Amino acid sequence: MRMVDLVDYQKGSVVSRTIVDKKAGTITLFAFDKDESLSEHTAPYDALIYLLEGVAEVKIERKPFLLKEGEFLVMPARKQHALRAVGRFKMVLIMVHA
Repeated sequence: MRMVDLVDYQKGSVVSRTIVDKKAGTITLFAFDKDESLSEHTAPYDALIYLLEGVAEVKIERKPFLLKEGEFLVMPARKQHALRAVGRFKMVLIMVHA
């Protein structure tokens, strides 16, 4: 099975599907429709995002990064970050709790 096929787009929405939810961390899939976003926030843990398809703008401490399919970025714990769908995109988010 392909990870990209485990979550579907919905018009005007951000869709998520948790694959792993353990004390040591989580793995969650997301599908962002075009122009959808997650506002600036922080997380207590390091997180890795990997783009499965599409294009996303990720800001860490207000510094923008443009990610394309097959690229990844680590978002450090306790640093402000935000995501915006330049076009529709799917990603996997891996949060490390330990």
